[in-house]
Amino acid sequence: MTNSAEDVLIETGAGDHALSARLNQELHDYNVQVTGADDQAELSVRAVDADGELVGGLTGWTWAGCGGVELLWVRADRRGESWGRALMGAAETEARRRGCTQMIVSTLSFQAPGFYRSLGYVETGRTEGHPIGHADLHFTKQLGPAVD
Repeated sequence: MTNSAEDVLIETGAGDHALSARLNQELHDYNVQVTGADDQAELSVRAVDADGELVGGLTGWTWAGCGGVELLWVRADRRGESWGRALMGAAETEARRRGCTQMIVSTLSFQAPGFYRSLGYVETGRTEGHPIGHADLHFTKQLGPAVD
Protein backbone atom coordinates (compact mmCIF):
# COMPACT_ATOMS: atom_id res chain seq x y z
CA MET A 1 0.00 0.00 0.00
CA THR A 2 1.27 3.43 -0.87
CA ASN A 3 0.61 6.74 0.80
CA SER A 4 -0.14 8.88 -2.19
CA ALA A 5 -2.49 11.82 -2.35
CA GLU A 6 -4.92 9.62 -4.27
CA ASP A 7 -5.55 7.21 -1.37
CA VAL A 8 -5.84 9.72 1.50
CA LEU A 9 -8.76 12.04 2.10
CA ILE A 10 -8.43 15.08 4.38
CA GLU A 11 -11.66 16.26 5.95
CA THR A 12 -12.35 19.34 8.05
CA GLY A 13 -15.37 19.93 10.23
CA ALA A 14 -16.72 20.86 13.62
CA GLY A 15 -15.99 19.02 16.87
CA ASP A 16 -15.41 15.30 16.49
CA HIS A 17 -15.57 13.46 19.81
CA ALA A 18 -14.53 10.13 18.31
CA LEU A 19 -11.48 11.73 16.68
CA SER A 20 -10.57 13.52 19.93
CA ALA A 21 -10.79 10.27 21.88
CA ARG A 22 -8.65 8.43 19.33
CA LEU A 23 -5.99 11.14 19.24
CA ASN A 24 -5.92 11.33 23.03
CA GLN A 25 -5.39 7.56 23.26
CA GLU A 26 -2.72 7.49 20.56
CA LEU A 27 -0.78 10.36 22.17
CA HIS A 28 -1.20 8.84 25.63
CA ASP A 29 0.22 5.53 24.40
CA TYR A 30 3.18 7.28 22.75
CA ASN A 31 3.88 9.43 25.84
CA VAL A 32 3.86 6.36 28.10
CA GLN A 33 6.19 4.54 25.70
CA VAL A 34 8.67 7.43 25.73
CA THR A 35 8.48 8.47 29.40
CA GLY A 36 7.36 5.33 31.22
CA ALA A 37 4.88 7.49 33.14
CA ASP A 38 1.43 5.89 33.04
CA ASP A 39 -0.32 7.83 35.81
CA GLN A 40 -2.46 10.22 33.77
CA ALA A 41 -5.66 11.11 35.61
CA GLU A 42 -8.37 13.73 35.34
CA LEU A 43 -8.72 16.25 38.16
CA SER A 44 -11.80 18.17 39.22
CA VAL A 45 -12.76 20.41 42.12
CA ARG A 46 -16.21 21.86 42.67
CA ALA A 47 -17.71 24.30 45.16
CA VAL A 48 -21.46 23.94 45.77
CA ASP A 49 -23.64 26.16 47.97
CA ALA A 50 -26.26 25.04 50.51
CA ASP A 51 -28.89 24.89 47.73
CA GLY A 52 -26.73 22.54 45.68
CA GLU A 53 -25.95 25.26 43.12
CA LEU A 54 -22.50 25.39 41.58
CA VAL A 55 -20.45 28.29 42.99
CA GLY A 56 -17.35 27.46 41.00
CA GLY A 57 -15.24 24.69 39.65
CA LEU A 58 -11.92 23.60 38.25
CA THR A 59 -11.00 20.86 35.79
CA GLY A 60 -7.56 19.64 34.87
CA TRP A 61 -5.27 16.64 34.99
CA THR A 62 -2.20 15.15 36.61
CA TRP A 63 0.53 13.22 34.83
CA ALA A 64 4.22 12.51 35.27
CA GLY A 65 4.70 14.73 38.31
CA CYS A 66 2.78 17.68 36.94
CA GLY A 67 -0.72 19.01 37.53
CA GLY A 68 -2.45 21.09 34.88
CA VAL A 69 -5.44 23.39 35.17
CA GLU A 70 -7.64 23.41 32.08
CA LEU A 71 -10.64 25.42 33.27
CA LEU A 72 -11.33 27.52 36.39
CA TRP A 73 -14.57 29.42 36.84
CA VAL A 74 -16.43 31.13 39.69
CA ARG A 75 -20.03 32.32 39.41
CA ALA A 76 -20.21 36.12 38.95
CA ASP A 77 -22.18 36.78 42.15
CA ARG A 78 -19.61 34.87 44.26
CA ARG A 79 -16.44 36.40 42.81
CA GLY A 80 -14.29 38.29 45.28
CA GLU A 81 -15.03 35.76 48.04
CA SER A 82 -11.79 33.77 47.54
CA TRP A 83 -13.49 30.80 45.86
CA GLY A 84 -10.91 30.78 43.07
CA ARG A 85 -8.15 30.66 45.68
CA ALA A 86 -9.94 27.80 47.49
CA LEU A 87 -10.42 25.82 44.27
CA MET A 88 -6.76 26.25 43.29
CA GLY A 89 -5.64 25.30 46.80
CA ALA A 90 -7.70 22.12 46.68
CA ALA A 91 -6.32 21.26 43.22
CA GLU A 92 -2.73 21.82 44.35
CA THR A 93 -3.29 19.69 47.46
CA GLU A 94 -4.69 16.84 45.38
CA ALA A 95 -1.86 17.17 42.85
CA ARG A 96 0.69 16.91 45.67
CA ARG A 97 -1.14 13.85 47.00
CA ARG A 98 -0.76 12.31 43.54
CA GLY A 99 2.97 12.98 43.59
CA CYS A 100 3.10 16.16 41.53
CA THR A 101 5.89 18.64 42.11
CA GLN A 102 4.57 21.40 39.85
CA MET A 103 1.38 22.91 38.45
CA ILE A 104 0.84 24.63 35.11
CA VAL A 105 -1.94 26.86 33.84
CA SER A 106 -2.61 29.20 30.94
CA THR A 107 -4.85 32.25 31.07
CA LEU A 108 -5.67 35.08 28.73
CA SER A 109 -4.26 38.52 29.50
CA PHE A 110 -7.76 39.89 30.24
CA GLN A 111 -8.73 36.98 32.51
CA ALA A 112 -6.63 36.22 35.58
CA PRO A 113 -2.85 36.67 35.29
CA GLY A 114 -2.74 38.74 38.50
CA PHE A 115 -4.69 36.07 40.34
CA TYR A 116 -2.22 33.34 39.40
CA ARG A 117 0.75 35.56 40.26
CA SER A 118 -0.81 36.17 43.70
CA LEU A 119 -0.82 32.38 44.22
CA GLY A 120 2.90 32.12 43.48
CA TYR A 121 2.70 31.20 39.80
CA VAL A 122 5.47 32.49 37.55
CA GLU A 123 4.95 33.42 33.91
CA THR A 124 7.00 31.13 31.69
CA GLY A 125 5.79 32.20 28.26
CA ARG A 126 3.17 33.99 26.25
CA THR A 127 1.57 33.95 22.84
CA GLU A 128 0.95 37.52 21.72
CA GLY A 129 -2.04 38.23 19.53
CA HIS A 130 -4.18 35.39 20.85
CA PRO A 131 -6.88 36.43 20.85
CA ILE A 132 -6.36 39.49 18.66
CA GLY A 133 -5.28 42.43 20.81
CA HIS A 134 -4.49 40.24 23.83
CA ALA A 135 -2.11 37.44 24.88
CA ASP A 136 -2.26 33.85 26.10
CA LEU A 137 -0.01 33.62 29.19
CA HIS A 138 1.54 30.42 30.52
CA PHE A 139 2.36 29.97 34.22
CA THR A 140 4.00 27.36 36.43
CA LYS A 141 4.34 26.88 40.18
CA GLN A 142 6.64 24.54 42.05
CA LEU A 143 4.74 22.61 44.70
CA GLY A 144 6.11 21.70 48.08
CA PRO A 145 5.82 18.16 49.44
CA ALA A 146 2.44 16.65 50.26
CA VAL A 147 1.21 17.38 53.77
CA ASP A 148 -0.52 14.54 55.61
